[in-house]
Amino acid sequence: MTLYLIATPIGNLGDMTPRAIETIKSLDVLFCEDTRHTGNLLSLLGIPRPPLVLSNHEHNERANAAKVVEFLDAGKIVGICSDAGLPILSDPGFPAVKAAIEAGHQVVPIPGACAATLALIASGLPASSFIFKGFPPRKSGNRRRFLEEDALSRHTLVFYESPFRIGKLLDEALEILGNRQAAVCLELTKQFERIQRGPLAELAPAFRDKKVKGEAVIVIEGNPKKDKPDEENDECGMMNDE
Repeated sequence: MTLYLIATPIGNLGDMTPRAIETIKSLDVLFCEDTRHTGNLLSLLGIPRPPLVLSNHEHNERANAAKVVEFLDAGKIVGICSDAGLPILSDPGFPAVKAAIEAGHQVVPIPGACAATLALIASGLPASSFIFKGFPPRKSGNRRRFLEEDALSRHTLVFYESPFRIGKLLDEALEILGNRQAAVCLELTKQFERIQRGPLAELAPAFRDKKVKGEAVIVIEGNPKKDKPDEENDECGMMNDE
């Protein structure tokens, strides 16, 4: 049988695709992060609730993985969604997907809005290669080590962050990564969507004591240094000559 991974709106209800709606209508079982939130979403969109709707959050998703496989083994059509955006990307779902694949079932993603990719393409920073980092650790020491992991990477960095820690993340990013170009993306696809772009030296103080609503997506330029070791350049030149 098939396990469907269903994208849901991150703000604007118009983010819900016709394919996602039809998929939910076909389900026997829907696992969702918050049954009340998903119930309200289905009601607003006029989508009938599947026969069985179960919660699937960070505290029970590992136990739920076995339930997902049991339903699939029994011939049920099963779906997973989170409160907003794509399941698994900083949201529950991975244990169930892994278990379903190992049990020989098909896994089908149903595309839709994703805050990380929307922020990336609107940031004004290179999107040809990027690293999605998810949520940084809450404690400063762990967060600093988290940032140091990719300090030398040339890939654009994409983070999710709580509205209460945006200023702290930007301050530490400025200290560890240097004064790179960045973008702070708020309320994506909602009525008051806004994106503030600029160097970290400007963004960090701007958000240090600023109160914002909702989670943010922060996009930071990769290591801007373009110089390569001489031997690497020589090797590339030799390969081109050949």
